[in-house]
Amino acid sequence: MKRRGKEEESPRTPAWMVTFSDMVTLILVFFILLFSMSQIDKGKFESIVDSFQGASIIPDGSTSDLDVVLKDVKAYLKEHDMEDAIKAERTDRGVVLVLQEQALFETGDAEVLDSAFPFLDMVAGLLEELPNKVDVEGHTDNRPISTYRYPSNWELSTARASSVIRYLVNENGLDPERFIAIGYGDTMPVEPNDSDAHMQKNRRVEIIVTDPAYKEN
Repeated sequence: MKRRGKEEESPRTPAWMVTFSDMVTLILVFFILLFSMSQIDKGKFESIVDSFQGASIIPDGSTSDLDVVLKDVKAYLKEHDMEDAIKAERTDRGVVLVLQEQALFETGDAEVLDSAFPFLDMVAGLLEELPNKVDVEGHTDNRPISTYRYPSNWELSTARASSVIRYLVNENGLDPERFIAIGYGDTMPVEPNDSDAHMQKNRRVEIIVTDPAYKEN
């Protein structure tokens, strides 16, 4: 009878197994915590990625990029003592570079002077970093011209604008589709044509690095 009582006694869980179960539970909790923390890190990572995507590091020709162009051009002009012959300013249209005739051409001619190459190369280097369209406008004073090559100021002003673009494209590899050549002749003077000094200011080429936000009325 005593032997039979022992056989009916229910089996008891070993103590080591209880300890082992507790340890497994703790390890499971530990990995759950690690997983939760990894989710937080993932969220932070996604936030960082979003911030990089929102802040483009590639120049897009916007206002800040044009401000850099203006700053660089002004620094170049000051360093090379060219501020009397070339002006740089910011308008609604974009960055406007005003090159007096003597900075680019002989009087009555449209072939770009060798002395203008360094400045145009510097401008080309800045344009290479931007997608902006570029207008190049030629202007003359009101003295008439009548030569075989340039029957009027219309031809001369257009030829000068085209020569500047041709140099930027052929010598610096810029995309020709970005450029527009415009010849205004003597129709848009900045000063009255009543003195040599004023007429000199009217003989100019303007390079406009256009602002994408500008819309002509």
